[in-house]
Amino acid sequence: MAHIITAVDPGSPAARAGIRAGDELLRINGTYIIDFLDYQDLTADRRLEMDLRRGGAPYTVRVTKREYAPLGLNFETPMMSGLRACCNRCLFCFVDQLPEHVRDTMRVKDDDWRTSLMMGSYVTLTNVSDRELDRIILRHAGPLYISVHATDPELRSLLLGTPRGARLMPQLKRLSDGGITFHCQCVLCPGLNDGPQLERTIEELTALQGALSLALVPVGLTGHRDGLAPLRKYTREEARGVLAIADRWRPKLLKARGSRFVFPSDEFYVQADAPIPSDEEYEDYGQIDDGVGLIRLLYTEYIDAWNELPASMRQPGGGRRLAIGCGVSAAPYLRRLLEAHPVTGVQVEVVPVVNRFFGEEVTVSGLVTGGDLTDQLKGVDCEKVLITVVMLRAEGDAFLDDMTLEEAEKRLGKPIVPVGRRGEELLQALVDNSEFGIRDSESS
Repeated sequence: MAHIITAVDPGSPAARAGIRAGDELLRINGTYIIDFLDYQDLTADRRLEMDLRRGGAPYTVRVTKREYAPLGLNFETPMMSGLRACCNRCLFCFVDQLPEHVRDTMRVKDDDWRTSLMMGSYVTLTNVSDRELDRIILRHAGPLYISVHATDPELRSLLLGTPRGARLMPQLKRLSDGGITFHCQCVLCPGLNDGPQLERTIEELTALQGALSLALVPVGLTGHRDGLAPLRKYTREEARGVLAIADRWRPKLLKARGSRFVFPSDEFYVQADAPIPSDEEYEDYGQIDDGVGLIRLLYTEYIDAWNELPASMRQPGGGRRLAIGCGVSAAPYLRRLLEAHPVTGVQVEVVPVVNRFFGEEVTVSGLVTGGDLTDQLKGVDCEKVLITVVMLRAEGDAFLDDMTLEEAEKRLGKPIVPVGRRGEELLQALVDNSEFGIRDSESS
């Protein structure tokens, strides 16, 4: 397989060897390159023999460099190959329940273990062959993030809508025995993969040395499920039942494995109307991107930074009026945090935004759209609106309904300030937009 080189870094080992943009990379040390995984592993060596092609003519160069030093080649895509598509028909697939007018990129169904390695996205392994498992082990590709959902073969096949789902536990054992580590996820559906099935899943996963953690996430349901499986959200008592299972396992796993291993997502605590665990109980926040510990980490970071402010900056009342637009789930927690830890010179109103685009059962901040935000904050008395950056795409310029940040500001008639996810970033935004912060800015 040939990979076209789009650029060569000036002064790099590749440039010194005479490799040029437009050349095609074929082999390194006699091994054909499939993708970035092979490339990164093979180019870590000090001495490389590289087979390339220029204008259809093959040639070979030898490169000597420092071990692990970058070679200096750039390719058309970071992955050096196309994205692998999902072959499942999951009962709870979020893509299948999107509204008609949604950004096209949200409809892409990928299930590529290489993006799991690069970006921490969850994959099912149903499209991974035994040969590919061997390559994962050979290249020491970990940690991976794996959607387990259930370890019972028949139940997992039902949940994923494919008989390939039944192969999971042999795959995980093979990876674990090969020294590959992985984080796990269960999207739980009431009455399907919770209860005794969840107990079985936890027991079987914790028997694998390579398994690092298990996130428990309640099924996400939009208002666009016509013709799909009859799923429903958790009741308060059912959510408490899931937390009870987790709480039975966590202390004994901490003693046996040195980790609590089982980490329910914030949404389970919200749905159960239960207290959020302490900072210590989230250990290294290894499942933060799966919604596990977001609230606690925000509290911890904000309060730590707030305690560093001078006393004169920690007084309530008066000042500029700001609004924070957020998902329904986060609103009461944000409100309590800011009431207990105010910033001098700013009054903050937390406004929960009901999700009418995806459906009112969707309550997370990351799925709030520009249309819903502007519709529901029009009458709020404030000078600026603060939002979390996770409402915007990676470029930071548009919401999920394709309304740009500029369009939202025009529609609202006031500035919208995206704020980073960290607690200290929220505090800094409040300080910067307080009367105190404005005075400092003007004086400087």
